[in-house]
Parts: sequence; C-alpha cells; structure tokens
Amino acid sequence: MSSSSSFTAIVLAGDRTPDDPVARAAGVSCKALTPVGGIPMVLRVLGALAEAQAIGNRILCGPAWHAVETHKELHDLIASGQVKWVEPQATPSSSAHAVLQSLPREQPVLLVTADHALLSARLIDYFCSEARSRNCDVAVGFAAYDLVASAYPDMKRTVMKFRGSRVCGCNLYAFLSARGRSAAAFWRQVETLRKKPIQLISALGWIPVLRYLLGQFTLREALSRLSRRLDLSIEAVMLPFPEAALDVDKVSDWELAQRIAERKGP
Repeated sequence: MSSSSSFTAIVLAGDRTPDDPVARAAGVSCKALTPVGGIPMVLRVLGALAEAQAIGNRILCGPAWHAVETHKELHDLIASGQVKWVEPQATPSSSAHAVLQSLPREQPVLLVTADHALLSARLIDYFCSEARSRNCDVAVGFAAYDLVASAYPDMKRTVMKFRGSRVCGCNLYAFLSARGRSAAAFWRQVETLRKKPIQLISALGWIPVLRYLLGQFTLREALSRLSRRLDLSIEAVMLPFPEAALDVDKVSDWELAQRIAERKGP
C-alpha cells in the first residue's frame, strides 16, 4: 500500500499513573513492557502494525525514554528509524492530540494503545478497511458484548447498554479527515469519564441520559448526536473479534491475556 493511502499508526504507551499496578505485578518499569506470551505488550502491538497491510508509519508516544533505554529490542526499533518515538503528554488524550497536530492534515491515522495485547494484523486491516468504507471523519471500534462474553466469560469489561445492543469499547480509532481530528480535543474534555457511560452520555445532554437509562437510546443515535455537537461525522465499526475488547487495565486483565495468548500460541 502506498504511503499516501496507508494509515499512520499512533500507539499510546505512556503510563496513567507513576506506579501502575500491572507494571508492578509484572516487575517491569512501565506497563507497556508487561510481557504477554513472553513478549512485551508494546512489541506485540508494534509487530501487529508492521504486519498489517493498511499501516505505513508507526509512531510510539511513550513510554518515558528511560524505560525505552532499558529494553534493547524496543530501543533498537526506534534507533533504526522503523518506529518514531515521541514523549508522552500528561494524559492519553493530550498525547493523541499533540501527535495528531504534528501530522499532515490529509494523512489518515489509526490510534491504538500499547496495552492492546491481543491486537493482530488481521484485526487492524479489518478495522481500517471498514473505517474507510464508512466515508466519515472518525470511526470508532466496538465489539458486541454477547460476542465477548461468549468467547471469554471471565473478561470484565465496561458494557454500554443501548436499545438493541450491548457493546464494549475496543480502543481503536480512525481519523480519516482533518476535521475529524477535532474529536481529540473533545476526548480531552471527557477522558476521565471513559469508564462511566452515564456521565459520558451526559456530555451530550440530559435527555439522552434518560433515554439511555430507559433503554431507548441506540448506539447510532449516540454517535449521531455527538457528530452534530462536534460538527463532524462519527461512525461505529463493529468488530467480529472478541479479543478486540481486551485492553490490559488491571492485573486480572493481564492474567486473562496471558491465558488467551497461551491458548492461541505464537
């Protein structure tokens, strides 16, 4: 795929807290270096992006440079120019916003996180292809909760309950236009609400909250209202991969990711 049509991938790898419990449990200097199946999560993500047909350049935002220097393979990837490293900001949303601002306005961008331990090239290419087909400014990845619960009943995820569907977020975002990047500024406003669906929806107004509580609010309606508020088009991409919903936020997530990786093999 030519560089003009490929996505630039941004991987957010900064720690949210200085003493991350997952990093502490794994005995590593930062969460991104936590091993899953013997491979640090950040290297699993970067490897999947390298294999994906949809991806061109890879930008790693974080971890802190002192953590990079302690890991030879990650340091060598950056030193060789295969991956560009930039310093993380105070929060994931501010990191995303800063990197997006540095890229050419016409460049399509895929935003992922370093704790997406089971990310695969197949999943990435599916999401990027579906995102392009939506002809929108921003595409957001979701997985049906029933799909996730059936495949991995031990997985504890935040569930958003809409009329006709229950979904889990997947930490996959495609920015397909210059206008779409303004969504990153809104993300900075609501970032602390990411695990609180009702408060997140309240950012759209209290009538949507009431409809959500009564089970009358669809996912499409939520995204449509958000699109109108931000003056851009946001579409959902439903992913048929249950592992797309697993990001390693807690030690229990790490343990589950380890078990799944062992079952899947190399």
